[in-house]
Formats: sequence, C-alpha cells, structure tokens
Amino acid sequence: MNTAPPLLAENVHLAFGGLKALDGAGFSVRRGLVTGLIGPNGAGKTTMFNVLSGLMRCQSGRISFMGERIERERPHRIARRGLVRSFQIARGFPRLTVFEHLMVYGPRQPGERLGAAILGSAAARRREAELAERALAVAARLRLSHLVDSQVTALSGGQKKLLEIGRALMAEPRMILFDEPAAGVNPTLAEEIGDQLLSLAREGLTILIVEHDMALIERICQRVIVMAQGRTLMEGSFDEVRADPAVQDAYLGGRR
Repeated sequence: MNTAPPLLAENVHLAFGGLKALDGAGFSVRRGLVTGLIGPNGAGKTTMFNVLSGLMRCQSGRISFMGERIERERPHRIARRGLVRSFQIARGFPRLTVFEHLMVYGPRQPGERLGAAILGSAAARRREAELAERALAVAARLRLSHLVDSQVTALSGGQKKLLEIGRALMAEPRMILFDEPAAGVNPTLAEEIGDQLLSLAREGLTILIVEHDMALIERICQRVIVMAQGRTLMEGSFDEVRADPAVQDAYLGGRR
C-alpha cells in the first residue's frame, strides 16, 4: 500500500521583486481527506495554489504529486496527472450552457482532433456519449439538472460555485484544489458546498481548500495547514491550530 502523501511541497520560494510571496513554504496533504489551507490576507495561500497548479513557477523548492515532480510542469500537464483546481471567481464561458460547459472539461476527447471531427469517428461518438452521461450525472449530483440548458450567465453566484465543482469533477481528478468555494454565497449554499466536499472525500478524493470561513473549515477539514508571511506556520487539527499562540498572533496582526 502506498503511504506517501499525494501532494508534497518542500521549501518553496517565489518572490516578486523584493516581495517574498513564498518564503520556504512547505507541507504535505494526506490522501482522502479534506485539508484546509488558512492564513491571514497576504499569507501566500493563493500564490501557493498557483504554483501547485502550474500557473506560476517557483524559483526554488520541490513539489511532488503522486510521487512525481511537477514544479516545472505546465498547467495542462498537471491537470492531466489528476491535480485539478477551481478558481475563486467562477466566470465560465458566457455563451455556453451548463451542459456544454461541463462537456468542455471532459478529458480524452478524440473528437477534438481535426480528422475525427470531420469524419465523425466511432471512437469520438462513444467518448462523447460517455461524457454526456457523466455531465448529466455531475449536474444531478450538484442539483443543477434543471439548469443544464441554461447559459452560465443566467446562473446565480452560488450556482456558478457549484458549477466550478462540476467542472473539476468532469476532469476526472485524483485531487482537487478548491480556492474559496464558499466565498460570497449564502449560509445554506455554503453548507451544501461543504457537504459536497465531505461526500467527495468519503469517496476517496483528496481535497485541499483555501477558505476564510472558519466555521466551514472547522466542520469539514480533518487537518488544517496555516500559512503566514509566505511560510508554513503549523499543521494540525482545527482545535490544535486554533489554540496555538503563533497562529493567534498571525491572525491578530502581530507578525505582519
């Protein structure tokens, strides 16, 4: 049995001029859990997500996913490995329906190749049917079935957040990085989003979540990582993190 952590970041550095956005940050994420990544504004959480997903390249450090180095990989190659991320602002493609939006993110589509698209190969038709079935199942799971024919622009902010989860699921992930999935939504929908993430973890998916809603972090995260000033401050349970004087100091502004 493989006991290595799915995701491991070690001594990651990234500076913008004289600003050290990541200053030796590092942590591991345990398999099949919802792990929270928290910290005050400017701690480096979103920058770390950008580095983990390949949108930015760290200047030094090591990042491994499923035992393979990825710190120099391009974003699409990281996603193909199964490390998928969501974004805090869920925009979507304005001219596509919910169903079409989900279909776009399905992997391994032979119909995207010019020859298969022109000739309409049997393999392309089979894969399209598989992805269509999956898209409808994902929409049903997220309670978006009644909106599959609606354009993304017609969705509420909360529904767009759910669609972001759906987009990630369509990519057949092994792990998902969620960037503030409950930001700006009402408490009822935030609770539903939390339930969805817990359900995915119970099914074996590994999840790392950046979120400022501490009530949500406490409810769904079995482990919490705290960042401050581009560094990892500590890792532990929510209660351990909450009681730590250094964490309290960072949130109160004493370490800025």
